[in-house]
Amino acid sequence: DTILNPGDEMIERIETGIAPSSAPINDAVRAGKHLWLVAIAEDPVTGEIVEGSIEAQARRCIENLLIALNAAGGTLANLLMVQIFLVDSADAPGMNTVYREFFTQQPFPVRATVVVKELLAKGLKIEITATAVLD
Repeated sequence: DTILNPGDEMIERIETGIAPSSAPINDAVRAGKHLWLVAIAEDPVTGEIVEGSIEAQARRCIENLLIALNAAGGTLANLLMVQIFLVDSADAPGMNTVYREFFTQQPFPVRATVVVKELLAKGLKIEITATAVLD
């Protein structure tokens, strides 16, 4: 689905089926070379929030982010900024362990990690937003 914004730049919605169907959101939106993404720990097959540890949820989030990146023609190397929202600061070490599994080579994207009171989906411990530049 593509529309024109006021500056005549094409805005394309990237659909992969991983965005929660319960909310009016897209997996990713591309405008020119820029891509904005969001990922939660929702299983793309069942539509259910991944239960268990922060490691399991972080892994699913990053895998969902990668699905959307790939659908837009990118990889993790295209990411400029990653923003991670955690419900519990005690989950930061586990999240970092999983993050290091995916981000293994420089240059790493800029990253901010924020602790929030809660996320909208029940049982959700983590949400990730990201910005990428594609070729």
